[in-house]
Amino acid sequence: MTALPDRLERGSPWPLGARWDGLGVNIALFSDNATRVVLCLFDAEGKRELARLDLPERTDGVWHGYLPGAGPGMVYGFRVHGPYEPRAGHRFNPAKLLLDPYARALVGTLRHGDALHGHRPGTGGEHVADRRDTAALMPKAMVVAFPDPEPEPDAVPPPPRTAWRDTLIYEAHLRGLTMRHPAVPEAERGCFAALANPAVVEHLQRIGITAVELLPVHAFADEPFLVQKGLSNYWGYNTLAFFAPHPRYLATGSAEEARTAIRALHAAGIEVILDVVYNHTAEGSEEGLTLSFRGIDNASYYRLVPEDRRRCVNDTGTGNTLDLSHPRVIQLVMDSLRHWATAYGVDGFRFDLSTVLGREAHGFDAGAGFFDALRQDPVLASRKLIAEPWDLGPGGYQLGNHPPGFAEWNDRFRDTVRLFWRGDEGMRPAMAARLAGSADLFDRSGRRAWASVNYVASHDGFTLRDLVSYARKHNEANGEDNRDGHGDNHSCNWGAEGETKNADILAKRLAVARAMLATVFVAHGTPMLAMGDEAWRTQGGNNNAYCQDNETGWFDWDLAASETGAAMTRFVSHLAALWRAYPVLRSDRFRHGALVAPGLPDLAWFDPDGTPLAPARWNDRAARAFAMQLAGPDDAGGIDVVRVLMNPGDAPVTFVLPKPFRIELDTAHPDAEPGQPCEQARVAAHGLAVVARKHAAP
Repeated sequence: MTALPDRLERGSPWPLGARWDGLGVNIALFSDNATRVVLCLFDAEGKRELARLDLPERTDGVWHGYLPGAGPGMVYGFRVHGPYEPRAGHRFNPAKLLLDPYARALVGTLRHGDALHGHRPGTGGEHVADRRDTAALMPKAMVVAFPDPEPEPDAVPPPPRTAWRDTLIYEAHLRGLTMRHPAVPEAERGCFAALANPAVVEHLQRIGITAVELLPVHAFADEPFLVQKGLSNYWGYNTLAFFAPHPRYLATGSAEEARTAIRALHAAGIEVILDVVYNHTAEGSEEGLTLSFRGIDNASYYRLVPEDRRRCVNDTGTGNTLDLSHPRVIQLVMDSLRHWATAYGVDGFRFDLSTVLGREAHGFDAGAGFFDALRQDPVLASRKLIAEPWDLGPGGYQLGNHPPGFAEWNDRFRDTVRLFWRGDEGMRPAMAARLAGSADLFDRSGRRAWASVNYVASHDGFTLRDLVSYARKHNEANGEDNRDGHGDNHSCNWGAEGETKNADILAKRLAVARAMLATVFVAHGTPMLAMGDEAWRTQGGNNNAYCQDNETGWFDWDLAASETGAAMTRFVSHLAALWRAYPVLRSDRFRHGALVAPGLPDLAWFDPDGTPLAPARWNDRAARAFAMQLAGPDDAGGIDVVRVLMNPGDAPVTFVLPKPFRIELDTAHPDAEPGQPCEQARVAAHGLAVVARKHAAP
């Protein structure tokens, strides 16, 4: 484009955002309540404003125009005019430069300053508009020639399309996973390029995972209160732009780097799932910032308190809540999801605080508009969909209540496993329910056992090592006087708080940790591991490391190479191999004791003496050890019988077996080869063993 025109052509209201068609750029922005929308053009660095051009047309609430001769590299923002009437929910302020919600790439970074607030205090507590210009503080959007959908040249590896029943998830932070890896070039550490590094990919393959679930990679912003304390939002749950990769995660500065990394993982047989945050934005509460949505159309994008529309509904705990009952907000989210699925090749999504996404006027609804749109979408319905099934609003805990097609993070599994292996009384019935795929929660409407995502640790909370090393949280480094983070983690330090050189305590911690990890693999459902648990990673007792972009939050590859770290990695590899070797451990069908052969039910429970667990014995609160038996077809036409022996107590327990079983796993001896068939198995204190035998097909 050699010269800027003095006005825009009419353009089209679709698609939303700024799209290059080879001859120029079409611009479309939804704002139902605006009176005027101005396109602001900037130089390539986003520092000097070159022109302001009104979007000339408005169709169905979409303002649009066309800039001939413009193309990739065009840097822009918006100024949106309209009423400043907080009591009516309107906070238009053309002094504030606004980021396009459909921005696919960003130029510059957010520079915090008071002017980013669209208001200032007035008399009587009322907000009045702040007229300071924010162009110098704001990142800008940049037009890119990024195809959507992605072309499929022959050289591009096809996605693995791993069946749910064969899926093993590894939850990881893109930056944290690679910041300390010695084989990754320093300039690439913490970026998508590092994720594709052969040494990183080889580690993921070694531990047997089939999918990497990445914490948020959408462009995000640091909260002002963190900036004031010299901290940053490390986890990224504070989205600024739903279509753009976080600029810091691109060593090359190009979004192509992200797509290349995903292709590299696909070539290694590993799917990529993104943790996405469509429940709130980085603008905060009504006292927060005006960066994009608030200034474009606050009353349309956000849920507002009906009796006081000055205030945002705060079902997320972050100050604002996107209104997923609004059709244009649903469109925004659906367009964003399709963009990541088609342009980048993403295989699935984990929805942060997904209960928010299913809120209608009457509360959470499994038939909410967003869920209906998602499940019928020809692109997205085939992707893996995972819900974090809670939020902070009324009726916000909805585990098991999401519609068919979703898997759900199962925190009851997490808590039950922790309590059981801590040795709490009366846990056998709850543990049995979780081992059986939490059928009490998910066995309805034809849902399968994979709907339960089973984990003992995730990014949110203690690491596995800290879970057995700390009885209480230690979040002082977060600058909130240790008030943040969960207060009750169902953890145990086993004799000393934190690090110790006591050999007995260390041995007990490792034993309990191995038993908890093994439980994740033997339970029906989708197993999930947290980054670094396979290498004995610690956060020093910090159970809310969201602002720790440092050694606390990063994977310690030196520790992974240590004797203990390497041993734990071998153990996880062994677990994954065992899980893969026995289809009965990966069955996606709920089991309720149906016969697979005469006298052989698909699920049965036993006391250590080998007798079936009678109802009266289930109610014995002092009894802790028990066994689960699974039976089902193998891959060769026979029947596998697998019995899982669990002893959370402080003394060894001998389990009587009705026929000779071969010991396949003993957490007390993690490196031992499978043993000879036996009719008794001695399970160590805080131990789990897996025994198996073949049964002739009927």
